[in-house]
Amino acid sequence: MMSSWHGLRIVVTGGGSGIGAAVVRRAVTLGAEVLSIGRCAETLDNVAEDATAEGPGRAFVHRDDVTAADAPGRIAATAQHYLGGVDALVNNAGTAQFERLEDASLDYLRIMLETNVVAPAVLTQAMLPALRSSQGCVVNVSSVGGVLAMPGRSFYGVSKAALNSLTRSLAVELAPWVRVNAVLPGPVDTNLWDTAAGDGADDLRASIVRGTPMARFGEPEEVAAWICHLIDPITAGWVTGSLVAVDGGRTA
Repeated sequence: MMSSWHGLRIVVTGGGSGIGAAVVRRAVTLGAEVLSIGRCAETLDNVAEDATAEGPGRAFVHRDDVTAADAPGRIAATAQHYLGGVDALVNNAGTAQFERLEDASLDYLRIMLETNVVAPAVLTQAMLPALRSSQGCVVNVSSVGGVLAMPGRSFYGVSKAALNSLTRSLAVELAPWVRVNAVLPGPVDTNLWDTAAGDGADDLRASIVRGTPMARFGEPEEVAAWICHLIDPITAGWVTGSLVAVDGGRTA
């Protein structure tokens, strides 16, 4: 019996590392055709080559900055060129900076909003004709920071709360033709944490582990499995507007 993933056409932003790379590898292993988007050609190529070697699907790459004004049109055109259409869009690219209010940079707030909210919104808009044609889906990679109090990380939390709101509103607006869901990861062991926390990374990691019932950081592959679950037309064909926490119990 042919898998429901055979030939699925998926666009993944931030596909060169972390959760995005894990989604690319899992989707290709399941049989999908994947277009991986990111800013670093070398990491994109490495992930795509490894994934395609494992098969049975294929991964293509497109280097772009999702916050650039003309990026959505380029990405939509590239997806049509390589994939011939789009069945799923994974808005995974994101950025973070953890600072207390008195130290927080308004410039970085703008960057987080552009990357974490505006880019997913306008890319979904650009992909909408293809997604409607395929009766496809969108999965936004948000964070439990969008539903929990985030002292010392409030600006980051604001950007993810906005993405959660966008997810639920678009799920209703675009139904029944396009499903829109989000995964809300808790602390996942990627470079983002060390970069965002800076010199306080070790203390923040220890504090977060103490506040996580499963007493550890998650792995990118654990989140990727849920993203792919929400893409699957068999397992999630009647699921839209859901914010799925994959967080080791932090929101319990």
